[in-house]
Amino acid sequence: MKKIAQGIVRLRKLILTVAVLLLIPSAIGAIILGTFLALGKMAKSRVLSLLCSGYINLMRAVPLVLILFWFFFLVPVFIAWFTGSPIPVPVGPEKTALITFILFEAAYYAEIIRAGIQSISRGQLYASSALGLSFGQTMRYVILPQAFRNMGPVLLTQTIVLFQDTSLVYVLSATDFMGAVSKIAQRDSQLTLMYCFAAVCYFVVSFTLSTGVKQMQKKLAIIR
Repeated sequence: MKKIAQGIVRLRKLILTVAVLLLIPSAIGAIILGTFLALGKMAKSRVLSLLCSGYINLMRAVPLVLILFWFFFLVPVFIAWFTGSPIPVPVGPEKTALITFILFEAAYYAEIIRAGIQSISRGQLYASSALGLSFGQTMRYVILPQAFRNMGPVLLTQTIVLFQDTSLVYVLSATDFMGAVSKIAQRDSQLTLMYCFAAVCYFVVSFTLSTGVKQMQKKLAIIR
């Protein structure tokens, strides 16, 4: 029991590490990339719009675990080809997971952000143009701030999904919460106990964030 208790303490620290090193950077990177994808999809240029739409549809149509394997095995080959290296250049499971989550989740954030932008009255766009603001200035100072306020709860909900998806880095043998749970469970022959503990941890974090989403929705409803 002492080993199990020590393992649980280690897991509590590890879940915070995963949040700081994987979840937060992935969410920030995906939101930034998703914003550009959303703007690209709404662009007047048909070529740019089709490229962004194709990327978004591709990422949303392929399972995340498959994309993880794609990047884990193919990116080293592409880097070797680009640098002229005779052998594949290893990227590492942690970096692979971070890059994959950013590129994959950006497609989902892009659709959320696009909907948020379209929820803003076009009259504000025309008014900004009449004031002499460029399209970039209008998006930066007028449209996007309001859009992000409106879609804040949905963005946070997608971040909860991203947090749950981080368990998939286990398939790459990366240092993560689920991987540590599996190792401790097999070491101490406590599969049921440890996996129940993992489920409780995911539930607590997800439920806490979901409660935050509800509170945010109430505040936005009052503001409106």
